[in-house]
Amino acid sequence: MDLLETVAIPRKTMVLFFLVDTSGSMMGSKIGEVNSAIEEVIPELKELSESNADAQIKIAVLEFSSGARWLTPERPIEAENFVWNDMDASGVTDLGDACKKLNEKLSTKAFMREATGSFAPAIFLLSDGGPTDEYQKGLEVLKQNNWFKKAIKVAVAIGSDADKSVLEEFTGSNEAVLEAHSPAMLRKMIKFVSVRASEVASKSANVDSGDDGGESKQDAFIDELNNFKVEAADSADDGGGDVW
Repeated sequence: MDLLETVAIPRKTMVLFFLVDTSGSMMGSKIGEVNSAIEEVIPELKELSESNADAQIKIAVLEFSSGARWLTPERPIEAENFVWNDMDASGVTDLGDACKKLNEKLSTKAFMREATGSFAPAIFLLSDGGPTDEYQKGLEVLKQNNWFKKAIKVAVAIGSDADKSVLEEFTGSNEAVLEAHSPAMLRKMIKFVSVRASEVASKSANVDSGDDGGESKQDAFIDELNNFKVEAADSADDGGGDVW
C-alpha cells in the first residue's frame, strides 16, 4: 500500500430517538405541528450527519397511544435516507409500553448493534398529557439500561395538561423538560432539541458498551437548554394563533 494512501476510518453511529405521544388529545394542531416540525428538521439532520467526521446520525421513531409502535421497526434509518411519514392521533397514553419497547431496542442486539460501535443516543420525548397505563414498572426497567443512563434525554410538555412530573421522571431532571404552549414555540423546541442534541451526542466520548461518560453529555446539553429557555422567554415572536 502506498504510504501516502489515506485509509478511511469508519464512523460510529449516533441514534436520535423520537418518542411521540399520539393519543387522542394530540389530535388537531398538536400532532400537525409535530409532524411538520420533524419533517422540516430532517434536512438539517441529514446535513449534520453528512458533515460529521465522527458519527453518522440515524433516526428511530416510536409512537405511543393505545400501545406503542415503532415506525422504524427493523433498525434506525440513516438521516440521509430518512423520510418522515405523518402520524395520526387517537387512543390513550400508554407511556409504560413505550418505555418497555424502547428498553428492548436499546441493546447491542437490537438498535445499538453497529460493527463500528455507537455513541450513546439522544432521546426526545414529546407528550401533552399523563400516562394512562401503569408506567412506573416500564420506566424503572428502562432506567437500568446503560444506554438510557448515558443518553441525552429531553422532553417537551405540550400544553398545560401535560404531566411535567412524569416527564421529569423520564429525563431525570426538571431542567431537561421544556414547555410548549403554542405551535410556534413547539416548532422552535423540536428544531433546537433535534439538531443540538444530535450535535452534542455525536461529538462526545464513545464506547461500544454504552458506558461512555454520558452524564457529562447530559449536563452539557442541560446548559444549552437553560440558555434556550432564557432566549425563548425573552422572545416576543410566539406566532399568535392557537394557545394550548
